[in-house]
Amino acid sequence: MGRFSALRLLREGLTGNRGWTPHWRDAAPQPEYDIIVIGGGGHGLATAYQLAATYGQKRIALLEKGWIGGGNVGRNTTIVRANYLLPSNQGFYALSLRLWERMEQDLNYNVMMSQRGVLNLCHSDAQRDAAIRRGNAVRLSGADAVYLDAEALKKDWPFFDYDNARFPIRGGLLQPRAGTARHDAVAWGYARAASDRGVDIIQNCEVTGFDIRGGKVFGVHTTRGHIAAKKVGVAVAGNTSRLMQMAGLRMPIESHVLQAFVTEGLKPVIPGVVTFGVGHFYISQSDKGGLVYGGDLDGYNSYAQRGNLPMVEHVAAAGVSLMPMIARARMLRSWGGIMDMTMDGSPIIDRTPVEGLYLNGGWCYGGFKATPGSGLVFAHLIATDTPHEVATGFRLDRFARGHIIDETGHGPTPNLQ
Repeated sequence: MGRFSALRLLREGLTGNRGWTPHWRDAAPQPEYDIIVIGGGGHGLATAYQLAATYGQKRIALLEKGWIGGGNVGRNTTIVRANYLLPSNQGFYALSLRLWERMEQDLNYNVMMSQRGVLNLCHSDAQRDAAIRRGNAVRLSGADAVYLDAEALKKDWPFFDYDNARFPIRGGLLQPRAGTARHDAVAWGYARAASDRGVDIIQNCEVTGFDIRGGKVFGVHTTRGHIAAKKVGVAVAGNTSRLMQMAGLRMPIESHVLQAFVTEGLKPVIPGVVTFGVGHFYISQSDKGGLVYGGDLDGYNSYAQRGNLPMVEHVAAAGVSLMPMIARARMLRSWGGIMDMTMDGSPIIDRTPVEGLYLNGGWCYGGFKATPGSGLVFAHLIATDTPHEVATGFRLDRFARGHIIDETGHGPTPNLQ
């Protein structure tokens, strides 16, 4: 399909842009593949790409029930970070952040990665101590973190309500290498790179069942017919429980709706990403000027890609508490993504009890930032049948063994992770 370059952009501009071709092949399903990846979101696309590019696998199909970029990969607030406390998470997210930093070169695609920093505010002595502890742990793991007190914050973030007696700003933990990326460009870039390496990307192909015989998977049943495969990887985010139920497996996962919002375009005002230490509010400013923000999960289980009005009010109130100036901004639109919430708030990347069937799910709030790392370690698992060294803690049986990865300390409460 040809590489993108400044010279090619100039040539196409001078010749009427007649040389561009579709980013990826819209393939028809073949009767049989070596590997099928179910889910055309960021994780599925990254997995298919890594299987072909890094592990040299052939005859790969990626099945998507809708269109590429129509799920959670196009329904998030685009935040990328690696400021985790627990060792089981630190290695993985540090790897993912390194892959983000070279993604545009690897894919030959502009994903608009902007390392503008992520700032987590703290509002009490206890939160300050926890932030300093987390920052020390992040630095010891090899990543970056800087604690800033309130006076230091006022230089770059003067618009916070520092006089708020109810939620005083004590300081914040900043990760300078973190930031944002263009979510749909990530999906398109991976789809293009995977297709260039021979992966069949099959859209409008919903999986309706698994072909399992004698405890081994032999393929999948779809709305476009039966497709045989030696190995099947599942990466379907909030639909994980429903799909794995078709294989006779019950998952330690609940599905919840997470809403996100964007305002009208404004002049540059927010230099990076900021999270409010109360009310679970986070916000950044897009390249088009809109304020992109989100908050808590809706208070009930759902597979719908839309939320309710009380949560809209709750999130808006949290935002105004942090920075009163945004009360005058007009909200243009909102949307919802389906979060696959595990019992400890950490993901699952593992083989299942069904031979040849592999699971990638339970990403909770962290799916987008994990995209490149998830693709690499899941491809490693499928290709080699062994966990990647940075994902050894993400086992499916950890809940039975008591080896949970409770990053937030909320215990077995998926809606609070």
